[in-house]
Amino acid sequence: MADKSFLNWPFFEDRHRALSAELEGWAGAHLSKVDHGDTDAACRRLVSDLGHAGFLKLSSSDAGKLDVRSLCLIRETLARHDGLADFAFAMQGLGTGAISLFGTLDQKSEWLSKTRAGEAISAFALTEPQSGSDVANSTMTATRDGEHFILEGEKTWISNGGIADVYTLFARTGEAPGARGLSAFIVPAGLPGFEIVERLDVLAPHPLARLRFSNCRLPASALIGEPGQGFKIAMSVLDVFRSTVAAAALGFARRALDEALKRVSSRHVQGSPLAELQMVQGHIADMALDIDAAALLTYRAAWTKDAGAPRVTREAAMAKLFATDQAQQVIDKAVQLHGGDGVRSGETVERLYREIRALRIYEGASDVQRVVIARQTLAEQQGM
Repeated sequence: MADKSFLNWPFFEDRHRALSAELEGWAGAHLSKVDHGDTDAACRRLVSDLGHAGFLKLSSSDAGKLDVRSLCLIRETLARHDGLADFAFAMQGLGTGAISLFGTLDQKSEWLSKTRAGEAISAFALTEPQSGSDVANSTMTATRDGEHFILEGEKTWISNGGIADVYTLFARTGEAPGARGLSAFIVPAGLPGFEIVERLDVLAPHPLARLRFSNCRLPASALIGEPGQGFKIAMSVLDVFRSTVAAAALGFARRALDEALKRVSSRHVQGSPLAELQMVQGHIADMALDIDAAALLTYRAAWTKDAGAPRVTREAAMAKLFATDQAQQVIDKAVQLHGGDGVRSGETVERLYREIRALRIYEGASDVQRVVIARQTLAEQQGM
C-alpha cells in the first residue's frame, strides 16, 4: 500500500484528503479492468469513465482558476494505478487549459461541459516538426481572411491526436516576430483541410499523431484571448500543468517502491529475505528519500499556485525536473531489485520503466527546465 502520510502535510485541506480517498477507492475498483489491447479504445473508455465518476469536473474551470493541488493528487493516484488513466485525465485538463484560463463565456459553455462529462476528448497542439521546446520558432500560420482564419502548417507529437474532438492549437498570426506573433485557437476535429497524416508509436502506447492543415478555414470566434497572446497563453497553461507532470512521475515512483518492497520482502537469497541485505536497504532508503523530496517540491509548487501566485515558473520547473528525473532512478532501482523479472514484458516494473521516460521530455525536457530555473534564479538575484 502506497504511503499516504504526505496527505497530513500543511499543503493540503480536508477536501484534498477526501478526494484522495474517493479516487483511491474508485481506481482500485475500476482501473484493473481496463483492456489496453486497443489504446485508442482504452483512452476513450477511460475519459468516459472518469467523466461519469465526476473526477473530470476538476480538469477545467469556468471561473478561470484551476485547483492545482487536486489536479496533482488525481494524477499521482491515477499514475500509481494505471499510466493510461493518468494520461486520459491529464489531457482533458491540458487540452482545455487555455479555454479555462483565457476563453470567453461562449467558448467555455460550448466545450468545458463536454470535456468534464467525458463526452468530448481534448488535445493541446503546440509542438511542430522543427520546434519542440523552442515555441517561439513555430512556423504554422493562421492568416486572417475576413471573419475567418486560414490555417497552414503541421503539428507533431500531439497527444490524443487522431481521437480528440477539439484541439487547442497555436499558430503564427504575425503581430510581431518570435513569441509575440503567436495566437491560440479552438479547432474542432473534422474541419475540411485538417488531416491526421501519421499516428506515432512510442515505448508506452498512447494516442499520438502528426497533424497537417491545408487551407483549413476557422471562424474568427475560435480565437482564444487576443491576437499575439498565444505564447503567453501557452506558458500560462504549462505553468499550471507542469506541476502535475511531476505528480504523475511521483505516482509512478510510489508504485515502483511498493513493488520493490514486496519483492525484497518475499524473495530469499541463501535462506534470508533480500530486505536483510545492507546494499538492498541502501537502495530502499534512496528510493524513499527521492520520493519524499519530489513530493515536497511538487506540492510546494501546487500550493504556491493555489495560494494566489500569478506564476510559479521556477517552482513548477524544479518540481518537474526533480520528480521526473528521480522517478526514473527509483524505477530503475526497482527493476534491478527484480532481477530478470524486472525486464520481463508484462511485469509492473517493466511497464513503469517504459512509462516514465516520456515524462522527462514532454512539457519541457529536463535540460530545458534547468535553463528555466537558472534564468529565473539569475533574474531574481539581479533584481535584488
